[in-house]
Amino acid sequence: MTEQLTRSPRTNHRNLNGARPRTTVRYAHLTGWGMEVPSQVLSNTDLEAIVDTNDDWITARTGIKERRIAEQRETTTSLATRAAQKALGVANLLPSDIDLIIVATATPEHIFPSTASLVQDLLGARDAGAFDLSAACSGFVYGVDMASAKIRLGEIDAALVIGAETLSRVVDWSDRGTCILFGDGAGAVVLQGSDAPGGVLSSILRSDGSGWDMLTLPTVSSRDTYLQDGQHEMHRIYMDGKGVYRFATRVIGDSLRTALEKANMTPEDLALVIPHQANQRIMDHAAKALKIPADRVYSNVERYGNTSAASIPIALAEAADKNRLKPGDVLGLVGFGGGLAWGAAVIEWTAVPGKPGYSITWGRRQSEYARAWVRRPVVRFWRRLMLLSPRAIFRRWQRRIHQRRAASNSTQE
Repeated sequence: MTEQLTRSPRTNHRNLNGARPRTTVRYAHLTGWGMEVPSQVLSNTDLEAIVDTNDDWITARTGIKERRIAEQRETTTSLATRAAQKALGVANLLPSDIDLIIVATATPEHIFPSTASLVQDLLGARDAGAFDLSAACSGFVYGVDMASAKIRLGEIDAALVIGAETLSRVVDWSDRGTCILFGDGAGAVVLQGSDAPGGVLSSILRSDGSGWDMLTLPTVSSRDTYLQDGQHEMHRIYMDGKGVYRFATRVIGDSLRTALEKANMTPEDLALVIPHQANQRIMDHAAKALKIPADRVYSNVERYGNTSAASIPIALAEAADKNRLKPGDVLGLVGFGGGLAWGAAVIEWTAVPGKPGYSITWGRRQSEYARAWVRRPVVRFWRRLMLLSPRAIFRRWQRRIHQRRAASNSTQE
């Protein structure tokens, strides 16, 4: 169980900009984590029946042995929600404690509403703002940066940052250059504000839009689909594999070193690096570029493949559950992908790894989930049926009563 952090007292006193007055330095600590992957496994051997490839070819080039594929009933939202519930359990927080929900995803269920809004509703996080973040495979690092900045400013106390994908629904299963790479899943973390030093120490975000066509997923309003240039198909991933590999190996070490410099640290201070799980060869290059032992770079790409924005939080949750991190350790996160976009974050680990247990908070959390489950159909039914304010509904009922009385009186006459 994570250590209980001191939360800022809720107050109505605000400054002219609407933010809570800040009297002390705030730190954004990572206090909860969780992951959810589909049970359906697609191995390299299974892929041999779908596309011209084999296990040796895939393993040698990517390090991937299998990936998880969402079943029909599973969605980006459902995977994200289950990962978030696990993260709340580890942090021992209620959904109503959350002020902000960010979902990093390249495969939202809708252009709008956001997947984050759907997660907010399913959790019953009634006081939380929610939005999706589109930065492809670096989206989770971007989300951590955004949420931790809000916490440090004192504007919020707790945030959920989620990476979730169902990439199996947007790959071209006849293209062996991409279909072998991607899998589905979700990971989530809870960030909490505290006056105690630690947590997110630094982060950097970068982008180079001139490389947009190296890794792209065209949608309804893309020029590549509405002009029908014949090169891209809507809702299908296109990737220049060699170009992306060169880009990733160039930025992965440089970006993490820059983030470390901002925190007055060096690669030697890192207890563990969790890079985006794109390709084992890229992660091996990261260890060489940072001049750290290979066992300090966490990898699970063999089991899950490339899950884009979900890959870092899934790996982080695994590492925490395996006790790969202890309080005081320095953790490096680095993401890179479509945009081209990349980013890195340095975190001082302050949580105590463990499994959530039964408690009063656990009971209250289940109660809030239940209330959200009951509220959802009731509110939707009310809105669809009435589409009016309560006052307008009362007036309509009054008119109907008067009409029935008038009709009854005219019949009697």
